[in-house]
Amino acid sequence: MDDGDRGAEHATPPRRADARRNKETLLNAAAAVFVTSGVEAPVRDIAAEAGVGTATIYRHFPTRADLIIAVYRHQVEACAEAGPALLAAGPTPHAALGQWIDLFVDFLVTKHGLANAMQADNTGFAALHTYFLDRLLPVCTRLLDAATASGEIRPDLDAYQLMRGIGNLCIGADSDPRYDARRLVALLVAGLRRPS
Repeated sequence: MDDGDRGAEHATPPRRADARRNKETLLNAAAAVFVTSGVEAPVRDIAAEAGVGTATIYRHFPTRADLIIAVYRHQVEACAEAGPALLAAGPTPHAALGQWIDLFVDFLVTKHGLANAMQADNTGFAALHTYFLDRLLPVCTRLLDAATASGEIRPDLDAYQLMRGIGNLCIGADSDPRYDARRLVALLVAGLRRPS
């Protein structure tokens, strides 16, 4: 191997890292646009949010369904990774739980649009729902357990019930501008507090 080969070898990882960052930028932009405008938002709006041309989006995601599924998975991973980080950095487990639930609500608003976009593919949607539960249920359980152990919240609620309740409060948030799901979810989180 000559020095030119070594240089080429070291040049590959930064390009891959750049490609990952670019894709992540696209996914974050699409998620932001989906939250405010729904999953049917024009691709040009997503491109503008990401600071790229529409061709770049189509190169990464040839169909709208590809983009929606990628955003869904990206947001699930972001929520899954945020839980432990918030718990480690938060002032209290209850505060970390509340911050994580804010992220979860943003995700759910996007998820409801996904359900409509994937009606024709029940198997694909079922697989994504299983993925969602497998990744997020343990994170929510860990946050609830920490808040319960610290004595901040009542011990009589499990993660599945909480996630399901939050999901139900988010239904309609994407179609009724007067409906404030985040405010109702905040009331639910406040209601978890242990009575003094």
